[in-house]
Parts: sequence; structure tokens; C-alpha cells
Amino acid sequence: MSNYTSCVITALLMWSFVSVHAADERAATKLDVIYKTTEQGPLKLDLHYPAAPKAGDRFPLVLFTHGGGWSAGSKTIGDRGVRFMGVSALNAQGFCVASVDYRLCTKDGTITIRDCVTDSKDALRFLAKNAAQFSVDADRVFTFGDSAGGQLAQMLLLSPPASFPGDPALADAQYRLIAGVSWYGPCDFEKTELFNGPGQTDVRDRFGPRIIKNDADPKDKLAAYREVSPVNYLKSDSPPLLMMQGDKDPTIPVHHARYMRERADAVKAPVEILIVENSAHNWREADGPLRPPLDEIVSKTAAFMKQHLDRGSHK
Repeated sequence: MSNYTSCVITALLMWSFVSVHAADERAATKLDVIYKTTEQGPLKLDLHYPAAPKAGDRFPLVLFTHGGGWSAGSKTIGDRGVRFMGVSALNAQGFCVASVDYRLCTKDGTITIRDCVTDSKDALRFLAKNAAQFSVDADRVFTFGDSAGGQLAQMLLLSPPASFPGDPALADAQYRLIAGVSWYGPCDFEKTELFNGPGQTDVRDRFGPRIIKNDADPKDKLAAYREVSPVNYLKSDSPPLLMMQGDKDPTIPVHHARYMRERADAVKAPVEILIVENSAHNWREADGPLRPPLDEIVSKTAAFMKQHLDRGSHK
């Protein structure tokens, strides 16, 4: 066999391996699934399976809500970064992760954080109503999000399923929430002092305009702030929540996790917190290495959900 022929055969074998691997990856994802249509256009989600679904499969479902201050970001996970690591760890534990888009707030627009919550709930309702089609288990649902998406994950987990009604066609969806994880997500907008970063005092209310107009009646403003604050939905029978926050995060300060735990303890709600040392926002290092390190943050996220999945399976 000539060197040329050998090289051709080797190249064909490599191409075949890469093609099969790429096909397997595509088979384990469903991209751009439209879950509802709004005046602003269709809203979509991506499904990331642990393996290509077969007939009869029912994977436990994690709904992932992205960050971006409710005004930016998208459902795209990509092939690197902390979100990718989180989704990969959940896939490795057998979860299907649905990453969702929702309408975004704009400076002079009418979309608010309430709409972001409603859209995220409708994404979950859509998947619950179409669970068989998408090979997911509507009785084993988890929530997960980072930053603004962390607040949405908390809202999905803690607020009553029928609250924040959206698309009437999805209103009768039935699902059961098991547990959730929030990465550096805020829990309360009413207590603006929680947004004071390390060494700060009297920080401005920078997210208020995304909740309600600045010139709104004070009573309406208070009601709107409270409605989208996850802390107000804590109950003794709430699904378990893990709040993970960086101790040096100036965007969503660590006070949110500690306050959530304080309020949870008062009503005997199952909330755990993990404070990551030397962490700014998005698990960026600040003044030293992360403690625990990033790979442990990711593994603890997946382990928390797997732990509660296994507990639920034995009930």
C-alpha cells in the first residue's frame, strides 16, 4: 500500500469518526423549538439530552434560564464557559436540559421582569404538555439559572404553577417541581440594600425600571417589586433550593443568599446556600482562587439535583 493510499484511508476513517460523533451530538439536541408566539415574535428553546432519545424515554427535565440582566443574553449554551460546564454536568447525571429564550426588557419598551417570568413559565408549561413528544418527564422537573436567570429559576421553583398566566393554550399544563439551583441570582428587589456590593452603601436601584415605570404610584411599585421577588414565595413545603453566590460579587451581592437563607429558616423552607470565596460575578476570580473551585461548583450543582431526583424516585 502506497503512502498516498494509506493517508487517504486514514483521512477517511477520521472523517467518518468526526461525522458520526457530530451526528450523535445533533441527535442529542433539539434546537429552536418554538414554545409560543408573542407580539414581539416567536419564543424558542433548545433541548440538550444526555443521549439521543429513544421511543419511550422520559428524561428528568431541568429548565435553564439564562442571565443578562433581563435585557440581554440568549438560550445558546455554546461549547465553553460556566453554563456549558453546568449543562454538561447535568447531562452526565442523566438530565435533559431545556435552555429557554424569553422576551427581554428594553429601555423604552413595555416588557418587564414579570413578562420574563411568564415566558419562562410558559416554556415549562409547553414542555409539560408535550412531554411525550420531547421525551421528558413532567413529574420530575428542576430549575436552574445564572444571574437574572437565577431569579427566574427561583420564581419558577417557588411561585405557584398557576401564577403568572401566559398563553391560554398552555394554562392546563401539569408538572411537578422537585428542586432548583440559582447561580448568583437576586432574591428580593424590595430590599434595595441587598444590592450594595462589597464596600458599597446606598447603591442605586438599577433594576427598578425593568420592573415598573419610575413614575408609577408607590403602592403599585411596591406590589410589582414584591411580585417578582422569589423570597416572598417561600413556604415550609417549597421544593428545595440551592443558592450559590460569590462573596465578592458587585453585581448580585452575596447578601441575597444570606437573606434568602434567613427568611427560609423563619418559615422552615428548605433552602441551602453555598458561598464561593474570591468570586465576583459569573464565577470570575477576585483576589485569589475560587474556593470551592469551579469544577466543584459545577459538580455540586449536578449532585444537588441528582440527590433530590433519587429521593423523589423512592417516595
